[in-house]
Amino acid sequence: MSIHIDAEKCTGCGSCEPVCPFGAIEVVDDVAQIKDNCNVCGACQDACDFDAIVIERPAEEDAGDDNSQGVWVFAEQRNGQIKGVVYELLNKGRELADAVNTELCAVCLGHNVEGVEQLGKYGADKVYLFDDPMLAQFEDDIYTQCMVDLIRERKPRMMITGATALGRAFIPRVAAIIETGLTADCTGLDIDKETGLLLQTRPTFGGNIMATIVCRTKRPQMSTVRPHVFKKGTPEPGRKAEIIRMILDGKPTDSRVKLLEFIEDVTEKIKVEDADIIVSGGRGLGKPENFKVVEELAEQLGAAVGASRAAVDEGWIPYSHQVGQTGKTVCPKLYIACGISGAVQHLAGMQTSDTIVAINEDPNAPIFEVATYGIVGDIFEIVPMLTAKIKESRG
Repeated sequence: MSIHIDAEKCTGCGSCEPVCPFGAIEVVDDVAQIKDNCNVCGACQDACDFDAIVIERPAEEDAGDDNSQGVWVFAEQRNGQIKGVVYELLNKGRELADAVNTELCAVCLGHNVEGVEQLGKYGADKVYLFDDPMLAQFEDDIYTQCMVDLIRERKPRMMITGATALGRAFIPRVAAIIETGLTADCTGLDIDKETGLLLQTRPTFGGNIMATIVCRTKRPQMSTVRPHVFKKGTPEPGRKAEIIRMILDGKPTDSRVKLLEFIEDVTEKIKVEDADIIVSGGRGLGKPENFKVVEELAEQLGAAVGASRAAVDEGWIPYSHQVGQTGKTVCPKLYIACGISGAVQHLAGMQTSDTIVAINEDPNAPIFEVATYGIVGDIFEIVPMLTAKIKESRG
């Protein structure tokens, strides 16, 4: 793609300058000039009333003889247990598959994985199961080759994967090898009714813009989705999936990376991503010792302890507790935000919570815009009072 200014049409009005998010355009001698840091996003073209900004795009090819079929969900497992995000993706995948009248398949790699049969109850029509001791723990090279070979053989139309540490590690490699597009960290998936293409929506520019991306010419259309973006479906008793057992015949059995040891984060009494109640602290706590008031409230509620990026960046609490666009996306029944202003990056990770209680001294804090209940005041007075009242009510 290229961009240039038609000097004969440009009036030097300057309407294009303020809309450029990169500061890559300026008016010099009454004619707009494009700088080298332009990424051809098109914002300036939309703002120009004189059609003076020309973006030349290469002609798009169609998908050709598209014989791809099926929506695939990567059924991630750890230690033989299927991850919760898989059931969320199966619920959305079932909706996508029905919209384009195709089958929903799950792909599971592991050894002695429990609950594979349950995938059918949650919507899968087929399960491609690689069961081998070599796959018990994640080995990047082996997992990648298995997935690449299966995609080339079966030709799925779409593939969605959890944007977990594992999904982010090897799914981009798969997409690069088979030369298709991948949209990461999606918060919305839908089907274009006219074209049947997958509409992949994700936040960009720090969460200030929602971009909808389509992959017109390559298959499969691939997306990673953050856990808890979609709701887990209800299992359908008696529903079964066809389980197709795959073998590692011809696949590499060596990986350049070896897992030596897996160390659980012992600071998490309750994992943030799995909790029904989360009490989070932010910069308003002032110093790491003050996280004690958050932890005491969480203990009384049987809740997980979360944190904003600001608190994590200050070193007050480990990254595993971080909630937000660069942390974990959560959807608990109750989310209590203590001393968190509510930057868009944090809101992106928790605003779908069922009930949000915000405690902050600043009545204009953005967190109050998404809060179900807001309390304006000193967190070091309010939170201990709340903790004491809950403790008293429980005897």
